[in-house]
Amino acid sequence: MTSATETAAVKATQPKTRSRQNLGYWKRFGTFYIMMAPALIVLLMNNYLPMVGSLIAFKQIEYTSDSFIQSFLDSKWVGWDNFDYLFSTTDSWIITRNTLGYNAVFIVLNLVFGVTLALLFNAMRSRRLAKFHQTAMFLPYFLSMVVISYLVYAFLNPEIGIINKIVLPWFGLNPIDWYTESKWWPYILPLVNTWKGIGYYAVIFLAAIIGIDNEYYEAATIDGASKWRQIRSITIPLIKPVIIILTLLQIGRIFYSDFGLFFQVTRNSGILYDTTLVIDTYVYQGFIVSGDIGMSSAAGLYQAVVGFVLVFLSNLVIRKVSKDDALF
Repeated sequence: MTSATETAAVKATQPKTRSRQNLGYWKRFGTFYIMMAPALIVLLMNNYLPMVGSLIAFKQIEYTSDSFIQSFLDSKWVGWDNFDYLFSTTDSWIITRNTLGYNAVFIVLNLVFGVTLALLFNAMRSRRLAKFHQTAMFLPYFLSMVVISYLVYAFLNPEIGIINKIVLPWFGLNPIDWYTESKWWPYILPLVNTWKGIGYYAVIFLAAIIGIDNEYYEAATIDGASKWRQIRSITIPLIKPVIIILTLLQIGRIFYSDFGLFFQVTRNSGILYDTTLVIDTYVYQGFIVSGDIGMSSAAGLYQAVVGFVLVFLSNLVIRKVSKDDALF
């Protein structure tokens, strides 16, 4: 049985031991924290501090002074009124339907065509020719949507566009006024989006395929497996984690749309709004045209919350099916 003196001595040495452990920890890892500090500061300033602006969705902003911060503080709270106004209009259904529908199609097309192109590039015997095709497919990814909008306009111009002047006459069809007929845009927009971004996804999937050990394919070839059998049994299962991660990341932004695609490419034609109006363009027009910053913020917050819930639920489903492939 230890004496009271020994117990007191042990307690007195514990703080010293902890301080030495903490000092040793910071000596060992302090440099890494210093290196990480700039990125953490940027992340805090750029991603987390602006979240305070979400409170605008619950206020009726009135510009009572030259300072926006003061006007924000002086504005009255309106609770869920901005959300009520957003969902009480027919626009809420249109923008939700279009945003979800287009992004769901984009995810499927990017996955299918991205994996297919990656498999084709990997199967090419000439490495130089394969690199040329990769570069050619990747080039549109770097183009601005403003540039792409003019390229699309060169094809769809009602009077001098390539489609109306050359392609349709070949088939004996009448010219189409593309920017006044909304029924065509559910096909045009996925085509443009896939053409622009497919090179990016193909390169990512190709990198995953190249990382597969060739011994798997050699063993499959010895066993007499065909190329198609090797793709089904080796390539697809081994790149499945990359496919799942990219799909989850896209699902996380399923309520966000490429503003340039839906605003620039469609030339913001009001006649097309039934099939081209999405949440991002709606928020922009709500703020620029009507100046209703509260309702625009409500729509933006609606995007963020639903996107987070979808990522969480999708990851939960993946954890139930395959725990090792889950994102978190």
